[in-house]
Amino acid sequence: MWLAVRSVVWTIVIPGLVILYLPWTFFGLGTLPVSTSDPLQLAGLLLTSVGTIFLLVCIWEFVAYGRGTLAPVDPPKRLVVRGLYKYVRNPMYLSVLVVLVGEGLLTRSLGLFEYTLGWFVWINLVVLLYEEPALYRAFGASYQAYSAAVSRWLPRPARS
Repeated sequence: MWLAVRSVVWTIVIPGLVILYLPWTFFGLGTLPVSTSDPLQLAGLLLTSVGTIFLLVCIWEFVAYGRGTLAPVDPPKRLVVRGLYKYVRNPMYLSVLVVLVGEGLLTRSLGLFEYTLGWFVWINLVVLLYEEPALYRAFGASYQAYSAAVSRWLPRPARS
């Protein structure tokens, strides 16, 4: 029960800030009229929907299998290598990227695309300098084998 509560709280705090609060507050997402006859907005809605679903699936895997949350202070206790994690090591971040690109298409905001690019550069640094070393320390050889078999950013079938 507490794990579910913690996961919901961290989901609101971390991705909620990145994909909801900031785009709605600073890039016009909150006041956007959506036209279903606009192909760019339809593509944006599709990407935003797919990215959100994938993000929630990843968060569920962290809770159900990993027994942790997406927060660095409350990480999974088990290495999650199933679901979308079979195809790419960072599907949660890719899901957020898909949502942000979708929101960029919805708003046609250059500022939102610049924010998305800056966020992705920042996340690359976080992954390289903090997350991957922390995962190696926590899970050792199993993480090393996983990272050798599964790409960091480009989804592909996992090698055995």
